[in-house]
Amino acid sequence: MTATSRVDSEMGPSSKHEERKVLAGTLVGTTIEWYDFFIFAQLTGTLLSPLFLTPLQASNPGLAQILSFALIGISFLFRPLGAIVAGHLGDRLGRKAMLVFTLIMMGAATALIGMLPTYAQIGFWAPVLLILLRIIQGFSAGGEWGGAALMAVEHAPKSKRGLFGAYPQIGVPIGMILATGLLFVLNSNMSKEDFASWGWRVPFLLSIVLIVVGYLIRRAVAESPVFKEMAARKEESKAPLGVLIRNHKLPVLYSTMIFIGNNAAGYLLIAFFISYATRALKMPVPEILLATTLASFGWLVFTLVGGWLSDKIGRVKTFLTGYAIVFVWMIPMFALIDTKNIMLYGVALFVLTIGLGLSYGPMSAMYAEMFPANVRYSGISIGYAFGAILGGAFAATIAETLLQSTGWTGSIGIYIMILCVISSIGVLLAKETKGRPLGISHH
Repeated sequence: MTATSRVDSEMGPSSKHEERKVLAGTLVGTTIEWYDFFIFAQLTGTLLSPLFLTPLQASNPGLAQILSFALIGISFLFRPLGAIVAGHLGDRLGRKAMLVFTLIMMGAATALIGMLPTYAQIGFWAPVLLILLRIIQGFSAGGEWGGAALMAVEHAPKSKRGLFGAYPQIGVPIGMILATGLLFVLNSNMSKEDFASWGWRVPFLLSIVLIVVGYLIRRAVAESPVFKEMAARKEESKAPLGVLIRNHKLPVLYSTMIFIGNNAAGYLLIAFFISYATRALKMPVPEILLATTLASFGWLVFTLVGGWLSDKIGRVKTFLTGYAIVFVWMIPMFALIDTKNIMLYGVALFVLTIGLGLSYGPMSAMYAEMFPANVRYSGISIGYAFGAILGGAFAATIAETLLQSTGWTGSIGIYIMILCVISSIGVLLAKETKGRPLGISHH
């Protein structure tokens, strides 16, 4: 059997053991990366503003909150650079090497945030150093997703690409569960004073342990069979980024559009809701964190369902179903949240995760099927990175600005609904990709 026929056959990887290693490697790595990212996002909404923007917090708390949310967005601006560098090297040197590199970089930046002096200790340099570490996190995240997605999809049997590709995707809700769950435990067992003084550093520092585990697992994963095929036949592009820009502009545009709505809605769940519920609605922090953790289990389950369903009915129908749910749910969701009832708050978030999962699970498979092998890492990474900038980067900042200017949470819902329409158009323009060959001889 040739390398190409093996890649595109129904048999997939050479053994079930190898399948398990691949899925574990992609899942563990993305879980750790997004745990790191979410710890920062959630603490931004509740604590980091008074610690690192102290003078502004004292004089203008509303503006300080907007700027602290902007710290989330700053890292997104450097995702395309990470996507370009990791994508280019991943298409030339291999998927596996980039996965290990991005994992270590993200972990180091996260641990250093946990060691940063605050504004009260070093003044102006505290936010400067924080921004620098956020830039490193953004660079790392830009290269992480593409490698994990391709390792999963390129190892998958053709009939299970959606399901396999959902494994790196569920690293997002699992990272959310770990981050939010840990913050819930700390907030429930520490005084507010102790948590604000030193307890907030614990989740960042624990990243060191997770990185060691992830590194060991990822080192054991075999290189993607598609990349092995390129290396064996020496047909990999000498300049994959240049080829991508010249010949594959439309798939990059469509993949950018497809991700915008999901990422923006996801970052409301990740960052904005916790801040809004605790600051504006005065709901208890531990209860909000617990509700968010439980809702994240829905995100996990429905992301897997989304990947599996896309193997059955196609990527396009699954995406459109997910976006339709997010669109329809936006206004009712905010109405439930504004009741200040913790049970209704939990229901509001859980229903949102149904649409989030169905519009996220098929993404790895669809993106991989949109690009030829020699530019695939670059293509999906750059599309994903630009989609994140236009979607989630400043979603919390825009939501807070809309709330302060209109006083109506429904305005945030309308903003997300518009993005869902844009993403649905991107899905329709990309057309169905299910079952397209991934081997290089087909391009």
